[in-house]
Amino acid sequence: MASAKLLRQLIKTGSERNHEAFKRISEQLIREERAKNHHLLANDLEKILYGRSRSAMPLHSELSERLPKDKERNLPLLQIKEPVRRLEDVVLSDENASLLEELLQEHHRSEILKSYGLYPIDKLLFCGPPGCGKTLTAEVLASELGLPLAIVRVDSVISSFLGETAANLRQVFDFISTVPMVVLFDEFDSLAKERADEAEHGELKRVVNAFLQMLDAYEGKSILVAATNHEAILDSAVWRRFDEVLVFESPNLEQLRRLLSIKLRGLRREFKIEDSRIAGLFKGMSHADVERVLRRAAKDMVLSGKEFLSERHLQTAICREDTRRARTQRG
Repeated sequence: MASAKLLRQLIKTGSERNHEAFKRISEQLIREERAKNHHLLANDLEKILYGRSRSAMPLHSELSERLPKDKERNLPLLQIKEPVRRLEDVVLSDENASLLEELLQEHHRSEILKSYGLYPIDKLLFCGPPGCGKTLTAEVLASELGLPLAIVRVDSVISSFLGETAANLRQVFDFISTVPMVVLFDEFDSLAKERADEAEHGELKRVVNAFLQMLDAYEGKSILVAATNHEAILDSAVWRRFDEVLVFESPNLEQLRRLLSIKLRGLRREFKIEDSRIAGLFKGMSHADVERVLRRAAKDMVLSGKEFLSERHLQTAICREDTRRARTQRG
């Protein structure tokens, strides 16, 4: 936290209505907190002082201009996003929530760890079915640490030219080593598929070899998050390259209640979220399914001129979701 001297000066200048001195001391306080790796607090203080995080947008713009590109199609190999969703916006299992809290604690107090020759976790593997919060959790991690979120564009990284995919990966690793970010390798299985699979050609096996070597050698400033919906086809050597593995699953009844509470926040309704029957309507759905159903139900409520969301709106939206899933499975 801020030094006692700075806090005294801050209160004194505020009480004297000395705006210039107040701003100057506030900026010094923010710099001190950022130097201590208290990025979340520093960002919040900047938002209070300036109306937004002053450091976020220039960094986002600067990074976007420096992105490495695929030589074949001149496409950027990463997409930079400013994370907006926070810890209170994600619903996780108790185990994953505990792991995420531990990770944040390690990075907030990284200087203490380093003084003992220890380092915070920087390689994570997220696995589980689609729509269960893997990408959202990566965004929350970036947001809570006050870092940009960089999403590796697999469609750009994988090249039709022999040897170019590995070269693209080298560009990505060189770039993310220089600036602190949370880097998401989505659809990770397309880059780390089992090498023993006889159906795969030699070039893909060389890519997997190169990727594993880059993971082993990585000592950059960014946190690497690999996400996959198909963990069963990952190369067996991949698993030990990661410090932690988080398994994501469809939400249970209690998690559904928490999810409904978050997504329906501020929306007037005729039912109580605590009613297990309401949460039971969503049994078996992923986080993304639930969000889609609630968005559809809210639209139905608005367009029908109602002021309160009813169970009927939910049931109608769920019926449409069931029809949508049935068509997808047939396709």
